[in-house]
Amino acid sequence: QVNLVESGGGSVQAGGSRRLSCLVSRSTYFSACMGWFRQAPGKEREGVAAIRTSSGSTYYADSVKGRFTISQDNAKNTLYLQMNSLKPEDTAMYYCAADYRPSCVASVATTPVLQYLGQGTQVTVSP
Repeated sequence: QVNLVESGGGSVQAGGSRRLSCLVSRSTYFSACMGWFRQAPGKEREGVAAIRTSSGSTYYADSVKGRFTISQDNAKNTLYLQMNSLKPEDTAMYYCAADYRPSCVASVATTPVLQYLGQGTQVTVSP
């Protein structure tokens, strides 16, 4: 079992920034796919960002492209999501995900169904 613990959520005004962190209990060096997704009340899960760890290739939802950046620090077993120019519509519970199977697909669409999911951290953006 792999545990993922998110942190960094909170309240921020529109236009502000926030950096989310996801501490993984297993070495991220051996992960294959990692990512972030979010879920707002009454809405479906939405993949936000994904990374194929072997190549470093990153993928973003159109709604966050140019504003959010996904990165990982293997020395710290941590995945990050830097969020800039936040909008009220970014308000949601944010979850990180990881998959250690070589066959995983790194994409925003598959992030919510990766092998291991965290418990989430709330981000609230006020107008």
